[in-house]
Amino acid sequence: MLALVILAFLVFLFLPKQRRFLLYNAFFTTVSAAIMYGVGFVMEQILAPHQQVRIKVLLGLENDPSGAGYNTLQSLIAIGSGGWTGKGFLNGTQTKLDFVPAQSTDYIFCTVGEEWGFLGTFLLMLAFGLLIGRIIWLAERQKDNFSRFYGYGVASIFFTHWVINIGMTIGLFPTVGIPLPFFSYGGSSLWGFTLLLFIFIKLDGERQNRLS
Repeated sequence: MLALVILAFLVFLFLPKQRRFLLYNAFFTTVSAAIMYGVGFVMEQILAPHQQVRIKVLLGLENDPSGAGYNTLQSLIAIGSGGWTGKGFLNGTQTKLDFVPAQSTDYIFCTVGEEWGFLGTFLLMLAFGLLIGRIIWLAERQKDNFSRFYGYGVASIFFTHWVINIGMTIGLFPTVGIPLPFFSYGGSSLWGFTLLLFIFIKLDGERQNRLS
């Protein structure tokens, strides 16, 4: 299969520009049609019913404040009630009265928003941005491809978890079980993120030795 793909790519390179343009259009049309029909197939045949409802609620196709949309609704209330400076440590009403489920794991960001307000969430996002930026900066100075790509991978993992976790607490993404690195409760995620960082720090510390 891989050989056929490589062969097709080589044939494509040697085609005249007009034929390349036609192939571009044909490829774009085929991919667009596949996506258009594939989305419906995935929604109806692959996703479980509760997953379908979550996506429909996210897109505004359904309104289910007491069911699939309950978690996100309570999370938004908690974050909005925090105001600029928050209600204070352990003084959140939505979180401490258990209106928000999974507030120490998947929805930890709304706890920060309610107790520390806009200022706390801004500082949290700034800290994650600086961490990811620092990892990318360290990856750029690596001398070998493995360490460089590993650093990019670590930054991508942190960025993905950061964006999706915060996004689902404010209604930008459907609810999924993705923790917020170093904040969500759970030993396995803490160990996993810590090991990712320590391995990269170790690679960065030995970058000069690998060249000598």
